This record gives sequence, structure tokens and C-alpha cells, in this order.
Amino acid sequence: MTCAETLIVGYGNVDRMDDGLAWHVLAALVVALGGPAPATPDDPLLIPGGRADCRFMLQLTPELAEDLARYRRVCFVDAHTGDLPAATQLAAVTPSFTASPFTHHLTPATCLALAQALYGHAPEAVVASARGEAFGFDQALSPAAAARVPLLTRAILAWLNAAPACVPPGVN
Repeated sequence: MTCAETLIVGYGNVDRMDDGLAWHVLAALVVALGGPAPATPDDPLLIPGGRADCRFMLQLTPELAEDLARYRRVCFVDAHTGDLPAATQLAAVTPSFTASPFTHHLTPATCLALAQALYGHAPEAVVASARGEAFGFDQALSPAAAARVPLLTRAILAWLNAAPACVPPGVN
């Protein structure tokens, strides 16, 4: 493996209020790690120093499995709809073919299972999620979801910082 060994994948629809929470978390992560603040979901999410690669997508797709197989760790970031007891959570996820009960066609566990089945490797993975309260047609987060962005960002930063530093090839 080479730097970055960690991929952070946020997914959701920024035009459906709290469903776009992941983009706000990714933007906050980039800034917290010293990168340029993205203004829109189309802007690059650049984390300096090779700490992690960062990507935002509308939904998880089977094509993601090839990319996942190249990483040692991955963090999936999404909003949840109250089916989880905690307002924010970071939980381990393992490869498993599972159906999604909502709009995202593939679950993180299924993406990991595809990476394992097709490429022989599934990275260590966590899902970072925060409860969404409103899913209307707007790009603004609800006040409750907006208040959860810094909490989830801090949880992801702690997870990211818990891993040993990545040393680029050729550096002693």
C-alpha cells in the first residue's frame, strides 16, 4: 500500500436537506486537516499531506469496489433516519451482502463484500452517521443536523488519528 491508505467516502443528495449531511462533514474534515474549503459538492476535497483521500458521491455504486480494494481503511459517511438510537455514531462494518431499506442502492457492507469477492481485499471499515431530521427539497441542513456536523467530524478525526502515520515509499 502507498499513501493514502485511508479513503473517506461520503454519500447522499445535497438537494434533499439532511440527506446531504455527508458533504458538509467532508468539507469540515478537509478544513480541519488544513485543506482548502470546498464551496460546492463539485469542488475537489483535498486533504494535504496524504492523510486520506476523500470522495463525495450521490450513492454507493458497484464500481466503488475496485477503489475500495486499494485501501487499507475506509470510512463511509452518511445521514441516518432515526433507525439508530444515537444521534451520531461511528461503527465498524464488515463485508456482507445486505439490502438497503432506503434510497441508497448499495450498503457499505455490500460494497465491501464486492471488493472482497472481486478483488480479494476489503479494507477495514467504519460507518460514520448522524441522524437527519428533514429531507425536503433544499440544500440547507436542518438546525439539528447542522449541529451534528462538528460532532461527527470530531469522531472521524479521532478515528483517522488513531491509525499509524502513513510513510510514503522511499522515505525513512
